[in-house]
Amino acid sequence: MGDAKEAGAEGPPAGAAARGGLSLLSQGESEESSAQGSALFLGGNEVKSRAVVKYSSAPPRTAFARLEEKTDLKLPPANWLRESAKLGPAGTTILGNSKKSKPFSSFGMAYDFIDSVGNDVDVVSDSENIKKLLKIPYSKSHVSMAVHRIGRTLLLDELDIQELFMRSSQTGDWTWLKEFYQRLIDQKWQRKKKSKEHWYQKAILSKFLYYSINGDGAAQPVSSTAEQQESSSSDQTNDSEGASWPAPFEMPSSVSEDPSASSQGLKNDFVRNILWTFEDIHMLVGSNMPIFGGGRYPAVSLRLRDNNKPINVLTGIDYWLDNLICNVPELVMCFHVNGIVQKYEMIKTEEIPNLENSNFSTKVIKDIAQNILSFLKSNCTKEGHTYWLFKASGSDIVKLYDLTTLCEETEDKYQNPFTMPVAILLYKVACNMMMKKNQNKKHYGTIRTLLLNCLKLLDKSRHPQPSCAFPVCHDTEERCRLVLSYVLEGLKSVDSSIKKESDLPAADPSTPIPLKYEDESSRGGPEGLEKQMALFLDKMGSLQKGNYSSQSGMIPGSWQHKMKLQLILKSSKAYYVLSDAAMSLQKYGRALRYIKLALQSHDTYCCLCTNMLSEVLLFLSQYLTLCGDIQLMLAQNANNRAAHLEEFHYQTKEDQEILHSLHRESSCQGFAWATDLSTDLESQLSVSCKCYEAANEILQFSDLKSQNPEHYVQVLKRMGNIRNEIGVFYMNQAAALQSERLVSKSVSAAEQQLWKKSFSCFEKGIHNFESIEDATNAALLLCNTGRLMRICAQAHCGAGDELKREFSPEEGLYYNKAIDYYLKALRSLGTRDIHPAVWDSVNWELSTTYFTMATLQQDYAPLSRKAQEQIEKEVSEAMMKSLKYCDVDSVSARQPLCQYRAATIHHRLASMYHSCLRNQVGDEHLRKQHRVLADLHYSKAAKLFQLLKDAPCELLRVQLERVAFAEFQMTSQNSNVGKLKTLSGALDIMVRTEHAFQLIQKELIEEFGQPKSGDAAAAADASPSLNREEVMKLLSIFESRLSFLLLQSIKLLSSTKKKTSNNIEDDTILKTNKHIYSQLLRATANKTATLLERINVIVHLLGQLAAGSAASSNAVQ
Repeated sequence: MGDAKEAGAEGPPAGAAARGGLSLLSQGESEESSAQGSALFLGGNEVKSRAVVKYSSAPPRTAFARLEEKTDLKLPPANWLRESAKLGPAGTTILGNSKKSKPFSSFGMAYDFIDSVGNDVDVVSDSENIKKLLKIPYSKSHVSMAVHRIGRTLLLDELDIQELFMRSSQTGDWTWLKEFYQRLIDQKWQRKKKSKEHWYQKAILSKFLYYSINGDGAAQPVSSTAEQQESSSSDQTNDSEGASWPAPFEMPSSVSEDPSASSQGLKNDFVRNILWTFEDIHMLVGSNMPIFGGGRYPAVSLRLRDNNKPINVLTGIDYWLDNLICNVPELVMCFHVNGIVQKYEMIKTEEIPNLENSNFSTKVIKDIAQNILSFLKSNCTKEGHTYWLFKASGSDIVKLYDLTTLCEETEDKYQNPFTMPVAILLYKVACNMMMKKNQNKKHYGTIRTLLLNCLKLLDKSRHPQPSCAFPVCHDTEERCRLVLSYVLEGLKSVDSSIKKESDLPAADPSTPIPLKYEDESSRGGPEGLEKQMALFLDKMGSLQKGNYSSQSGMIPGSWQHKMKLQLILKSSKAYYVLSDAAMSLQKYGRALRYIKLALQSHDTYCCLCTNMLSEVLLFLSQYLTLCGDIQLMLAQNANNRAAHLEEFHYQTKEDQEILHSLHRESSCQGFAWATDLSTDLESQLSVSCKCYEAANEILQFSDLKSQNPEHYVQVLKRMGNIRNEIGVFYMNQAAALQSERLVSKSVSAAEQQLWKKSFSCFEKGIHNFESIEDATNAALLLCNTGRLMRICAQAHCGAGDELKREFSPEEGLYYNKAIDYYLKALRSLGTRDIHPAVWDSVNWELSTTYFTMATLQQDYAPLSRKAQEQIEKEVSEAMMKSLKYCDVDSVSARQPLCQYRAATIHHRLASMYHSCLRNQVGDEHLRKQHRVLADLHYSKAAKLFQLLKDAPCELLRVQLERVAFAEFQMTSQNSNVGKLKTLSGALDIMVRTEHAFQLIQKELIEEFGQPKSGDAAAAADASPSLNREEVMKLLSIFESRLSFLLLQSIKLLSSTKKKTSNNIEDDTILKTNKHIYSQLLRATANKTATLLERINVIVHLLGQLAAGSAASSNAVQ
């Protein structure tokens, strides 16, 4: 197929742009649940692979236990074949003890993810089937699969011919296929039994995986039940798996009864379902591969290999595809010999194709996948037909047969067990399209074709009423629509029986009712909501007293009154469920339309009700909570406003007629304040907040709060969340005003007003979370309040002349307030174990605040208010506190930032003490203390900057300051011996700058190594962190100081040589220094040298200087 060509690796998709503040955690959010939405690209540089976990029954990943060398896997662990608390109910499946996938496994997945079938997904199948197909060119094994087409989607299932024929000999089914198989394919068919070696390998793998979760690595006796289970597993395999085939004529019970129940192999048995995109192929894949995680390895697959058997290409492809499909970046291989553990090896997923004895081209695998899909799509063209993809053992030819056509030629053309599952799936896909696309007529043709193909598969004599045989309501929307159709018929009957009907204006069901809403401007925006809320709560109070008001004149207690109340309540529930379903589909305009209808129904119910039940009030609280959710999501998805607006204003004829009936009783305007679709972000957030507040107020009636604690907690959590959102909104607005304001201007009244609003929202949100003991989210809001205080501090820093600027008392006040809030956040969390990510984030923000405050005090010292010594003390204290909350040791994404921060703090402190020492006269004890502190902090700063690869200039600046510090010390020294010692130390510091110059040299070489195509942007991108102007400046200073130090060293050594003789070490150093000094003079005299050439000279001279020092030391020895 040719060599694989390299293609640019595709990175993971960019995350949504972060809003101004920290986001909140939903209740019960766990690592596992958040990971399920993630996507990772692991395909390497030749293929593109992206996987998203759509469903997972696996528990949170646990770290695997690394077994001790010489562990005997033939001995069973104590937990073998037992349920594990770590693994949950899916434990035996995860550890590979489940039976092989059932013949209808793809149908189980298709039923669960009906939205994907027919349009978005190319293939639905077990991951084992996918791997078999992609290994066809490399394997001599047989392949036998059933293929079905639904729209553009292909469903692939294993078709175990041998098992079918075993069943055929007992039941008489499938005789036509057996005859065809023996005639055309294999004259002498016999079932091959699996070898003892197969069962042995399966047993030690099972024991190995159980050992890996047990953790103690010790073999312990197991119950006889477990041993018998394993020993008899091979004998029972055929019987248990054979039962998974439904009889050809049976109608699955799940069709005629509960659609959620699954039987006869139609269940989704996989631990996880994954939407896998391989190049341009979209697949819904089921997988049971055990995945471990935790500690250093967040996700790994665990494999057991015989050390005496090398990994072959088939195994390599197997491992690679499993990891790609399941989003696993690494593979842990445990090697054994005769069941005795030898060693472990860690392999990255992208390295698997290059393993010894297992080399394969990922591009070839990609081509195979595309070719097979193209072959199947071009040949499996008839919806509802069962195709058989077959490759005999040892053969290179893949054949495709249409079993439906073959079956039709037999006496009983319905002897195909796939008929009913395919018919059900066709029907489900058609119903799903009807519900989703009921506004778009162009899909009607597709829906009609699906339903016709469904009917073609059914035997009319056995299924005379297909529409009754299938559940009418497979999904939520269809079920609710059926309810609403019955509600409408009932409402028509009730309305027609009311005597006063002739006094009412006739309503035309085909004419939409003009809904009279006040203009938003007349209501005063968010402020007007307060009045609306007051009226609403007034109304809620009156409901408790049983006030009744009906426009149609129905008599309270009459059958019409009772029936209409029931019907209206049912309609409100149905619309609520529809709204919730639309919300799940992210159809927020549609969701708002449905919740508006639910609330209009409820408003009418309130008008007719003479005794409000607490259950009905709870419904209203739930409706308003959902309405708040929808308004919040609309606020956060403003970019798709036009589509949401269109969906919101759409109305079906059925909805219009129900609304006409509601208008006979009330104006339906009681909740208009909650259901308007505003175009203003602030209004939407305010409406969302008021919905939650109203939902909370309702819970105060009739002791609903204590009766429904879970709902109460959810409402308060949402109130805390929306108040955080509004607080962040006002905070960002204040920051925007601040950035637009001229530096010389003082803080505006508008800014201060926004601060107050933001602070009020954060304060209320914190109270909400604290009242339900949600420490993590309370900490996040405290953290956001701290950020608000920092914005207030920054707003006060711009006033006055920049040259005369001093750190103001207002800045200090707000920074200290910010610190208080961050410390409260840490106290709220208690320990890092509660939520490590939030804890680390708060610590970082706290460190940043101390650092910013200290930096401003140091750079803009308030000398008009405080003494220099007091300022230095405060700066030092703040810097040390910043260091305290800056974790430089923990390995994380933030570690380089922490190291840079800590290095900068040490540098600033060293510079401050250096400056104090220069300017101080008198107190010798204090001078000595400053000298020691300056030396200590310079040393720590240099060490930390050396750990970083992208801070060569900072490292160089620190070392030059250390040299200047040494020079300053030398001025106060009188003896030549002391001066020589100081000079030697300064030159040693110069030698240690070689690392910084090497980093600069590397960046310059990479820059010059770029292709000279005249694209200046490419060169600029090559070294974005390198400031050439700064490097030139630092290099000039360095050359100057090195020249000075060498000259002073030569002078002092020469004068010392005249006084003493036979000092070999001094002679060596003098000779080396003279030589280096002469080279440096020549280099600096060359004004035409490029920056890179000058750097090269310095690196070379520093190397010589280091070698000279080493040589002199050896000479002394």
